[in-house]
Amino acid sequence: MDTDILRVDMQSLRLKREMTNEAYRMLGGRSFIARALLNEVRADSHPLGRHNKLIILPGILGGTPAPCAGRLSAGGKSPLTGGIKESNAGGVAGHKLARLGIKALIFEGKPRQQGELYLLLLTRDSQELIPCPELKGLGVYEAAERLHERYGKKAGIILIGPAGEMQLTAAGITNTDMDGEPSRYCGRGGLGAVMGSKGLKAIVIDDSGTRAPGSHDKKRFNEIVMEIVRLIRETPQTAVVYRNYGTAALVSTTNAIGGLPTRNFSTGSFEGAERISGEALRNLILERGGLATHSCMPGCPIGCSNLLPGKDGKKLVSPLEYETIGLLGSNCGIDDLDAIGEMNWLCNDLGVDTIDVGGAIGVAMEAGLIQFGDSRGAINLIKEIGRGTVLGRVIGHGGALTARVLGVMRVPAVKSQIMAAYEPRGIKGLGVTYATSAMGADHTAGNTVRVDIDHHKAEGQVRASRNAQLTATIYDSLGMCLFVGTAVKGRIDLLADLVSSHLGVPCSADDLLALSRETIMVEREFNRRAGFTKAHDRLPEHFSEEVNPASGTVFDVPEEELDRIWDGE
Repeated sequence: MDTDILRVDMQSLRLKREMTNEAYRMLGGRSFIARALLNEVRADSHPLGRHNKLIILPGILGGTPAPCAGRLSAGGKSPLTGGIKESNAGGVAGHKLARLGIKALIFEGKPRQQGELYLLLLTRDSQELIPCPELKGLGVYEAAERLHERYGKKAGIILIGPAGEMQLTAAGITNTDMDGEPSRYCGRGGLGAVMGSKGLKAIVIDDSGTRAPGSHDKKRFNEIVMEIVRLIRETPQTAVVYRNYGTAALVSTTNAIGGLPTRNFSTGSFEGAERISGEALRNLILERGGLATHSCMPGCPIGCSNLLPGKDGKKLVSPLEYETIGLLGSNCGIDDLDAIGEMNWLCNDLGVDTIDVGGAIGVAMEAGLIQFGDSRGAINLIKEIGRGTVLGRVIGHGGALTARVLGVMRVPAVKSQIMAAYEPRGIKGLGVTYATSAMGADHTAGNTVRVDIDHHKAEGQVRASRNAQLTATIYDSLGMCLFVGTAVKGRIDLLADLVSSHLGVPCSADDLLALSRETIMVEREFNRRAGFTKAHDRLPEHFSEEVNPASGTVFDVPEEELDRIWDGE
């Protein structure tokens, strides 16, 4: 099936569909974003100015029957880090874009009049920009409900909340899941602010009357799909742990090794961990009649998502995941799943990243603005974002800015992005990823928590991070969930066979690894042009100087090794 790039000029309000350049044929998701940004965006441009571009697209395998291959990627120059950014999420939008034959959406320019707001409607037969002033200021839940009433419950929706409209740099981009819930976030890097700067509130995708993209060798493609599904169903982590406990299963794992961020990353073990663990969450969900197993996208045999009801039995939030529990929970000294769920819902509705906002609240607690463990105070700080107050805007710009405003030196951020829920002194491979990834402190760039290594020793951590970063980039480019990798393990050849049988071009494991490395090098080159140096590939100094009491370690991976992570490999 041929796929096209749809360019949307937000200044002239013109749309142009163009054939995919041959150089982009083997690219999707993160790999497409890296190359397109380097080719088309000035690295020194303002992230919220007219020269930046917002790119939204599926992965190479988007829309196909491949398991968990419907992830959506968003990218642009990040207003949070100042560098390149790709963020991806589950949901239905990536799947539906691929079924419409759209390789990528590229949004350019800015509206002529400040405050103009549009939605992009995509169907099998048309593409149209429509003014939507009636959606201005609406949270994502109400906005999605109105759009579903207008365009049908089956439409996929990509949208931003008030934080994106206010161009706050912790703003994300969400899309709907299989239940129409607008809660699958491309949360990191402030890309919601980029979308807001383009005057774009929503993208509505109606794929009625379409079919899955055809594969060159359908028989071989389906054989590999069945093999990967078999591996998923026979692997305990994907068949049992993720399915029953979701990502929250990691609470007990990281807490045991001193890697659960607690009270603004001052330690890696939380005394209330059992009360916010995967087991506790599952029990609470089942007790209230919720869903402990839930799939966010078509073709997912894992079902790691969930639906948490409130005390009244009505839906509180879906999903509640490990990163949110870690940053809004233990990082803030809060051990109440209901309070964390309420904060999660508020962040979703406003359209802000729970990781960076959780980091901001942790910093505010360290500054004494409220006390650690004060869940009501934390909830009120999030509500300030929606009110648009000065304090709310500070929190909505994330933890790094909050630390500067409040005079806090100890801020767990790299390239101005708050670390995900892994303490880098307790899980040193992730500390390497945080430091060296072009994306900032992002766990999905190369997670080492399940690598068979002594997480407390410096030896071997650079290699572990490098391998994890290469693997993650492959999955981010294919549009596949990283959890598939837990079952596939090192069988990159299976993924290469999927690509080859789908596209009809030769592709080996070495080819995918080469594409992954090239993507990372392109991302680093963009950041170099934007002014980044080796000094930006470092953790904050207190992680090397202050012992993590839970692990008895500091982050001591030599800087020389960080600088050589991509040399000669």
